Amino acid sequence: MAKKLAAECLGTFALVFAGTGAVVIDEVSGGGVSHVGIALTFGLIVLAMIYTLGDISGAHINPAVTIGFWAARRFESREVLPYVVSQCAGAFLASIVLRVLFPANITLGATIPTGPLLQSFVLELILTALLMFVILGVSTGAREKGITAGIVVGSVIGLEALFAGPICGWIYLLAPTLGALGGVLACRCVREPGCC
Repeated sequence: MAKKLAAECLGTFALVFAGTGAVVIDEVSGGGVSHVGIALTFGLIVLAMIYTLGDISGAHINPAVTIGFWAARRFESREVLPYVVSQCAGAFLASIVLRVLFPANITLGATIPTGPLLQSFVLELILTALLMFVILGVSTGAREKGITAGIVVGSVIGLEALFAGPICGWIYLLAPTLGALGGVLACRCVREPGCC
């Protein structure tokens, strides 16, 4: 279990360091990374972490994904809290490193919604539902399967960041969790006989 938790911590560290780091560097450089670059960064780091850590921990690197796997009955209840704590620790450590590297940056890569909060909430809920639906489709148990799983999941992350990132800014906590649960329901309806 220790290796799984270390993998989740490192994977989430990499996601936050690269993803929010791209936002910070875009701000510091006056748009040098660009919105497209930020979206690609998020997608590519997820792709890399799936291939690097997927066989160890499943490379959830997101509490909503862990909760989604649990709701889909593909993940043990006793492992949910340790995974989420490890993921939060990785995100926190990455944020500390970014703060040290860019002390003058006020938002530190925070993705703040530009539209109304309800609009952003609904967007994030739908985006996470689609992501979880895809993840469940390319996974076995709580792990991605096949050589293309990382490409598929990374592409969905990049696509969603590309078209919706400027509006919703990725509102965290409730919307992604509800979205992940919605993705589980959608997957059950499509994949399990007699569900819908």
